[in-house]
Amino acid sequence: MKKGLAIIFALLLSGCSSDSAKHYYQLPAMIPTAGQPVAVAGAGDNTRPLWVEPVTVPDYLSGNGVAYQTSDVQYVIAVNNLWASPLDQQLQQTLVSYLGQLLPGRLVSGSMTGSSDYDTLSVTVTGFHGRYDGKAVISGAWILQRGDQTLRQPFSLILPQPKDGYPALIRTLAAGWQQEATAIARQITH
Repeated sequence: MKKGLAIIFALLLSGCSSDSAKHYYQLPAMIPTAGQPVAVAGAGDNTRPLWVEPVTVPDYLSGNGVAYQTSDVQYVIAVNNLWASPLDQQLQQTLVSYLGQLLPGRLVSGSMTGSSDYDTLSVTVTGFHGRYDGKAVISGAWILQRGDQTLRQPFSLILPQPKDGYPALIRTLAAGWQQEATAIARQITH
């Protein structure tokens, strides 16, 4: 009987001591900052609709958990720090929103328009995670198909995280994604 009570007591204590609360994260919407133009120069010149295809992510980023690189070869997927909606969907939705603001006068959509005369942007994200040295990593490549022209551009951002913790990581990743959207918008208008 004493053994049974001791086991129950130990289980109760262990249950109380661990923080098993789940935290859900969503990439924040684009907020223009001082010194950052919302409109990209020359963006209104091209009025063809732009279709942003679903963003492709590798398996380690396609689950619910936020990814964190613990060494040069090891990654951990968080169990209690989760994406509120699938990361690939968040990346596409925020990219559509960012490009819509950065390319005024141009229809930017995450779904095909009724017209067959549109440009297509496809993005593959290979890195979107925190790293053991306090940096956030965003990497991949994008391809713009404009009629018979194809433009391919790799990207790789390593950004310092201003604070520790998952909220700061998510904000840093969002800022980097916004930075990459601005770079894409500039390339599209040239």
